[in-house]
Amino acid sequence: MSAQHACDTGDLEPGEAMRLDLEDADGRSLPVALVRDEDGDFHAISDICSHGQVSLSDGEVEGCAIECWLHGSTFDLRTGRPLSLPATQPVPVYPVTLDGPRVLVDVDAPVDVPAR
Repeated sequence: MSAQHACDTGDLEPGEAMRLDLEDADGRSLPVALVRDEDGDFHAISDICSHGQVSLSDGEVEGCAIECWLHGSTFDLRTGRPLSLPATQPVPVYPVTLDGPRVLVDVDAPVDVPAR
């Protein structure tokens, strides 16, 4: 499966996030947080916090990061890396492309972020 339609650009304002359940090539449903950062760029990351197993899309968007509402860990929207404790493990990040007003996410091609 390739990139799939997640939403339209007008569905999210800068600084907002939404939860999506997108299907991978094996037919599994993956929870994805689609986030529009404060500059208006779109990002897709796993919606499940690597520390508390809660929905990241319910958290606050700050710059190019999202904060987990339960314990306050923040994650870089570009890399999935945690920027603050208590989370120490990254979350998967997925490629986003725009096709006119359509926002497309490819959950079958997670971004490979090199180790620090």
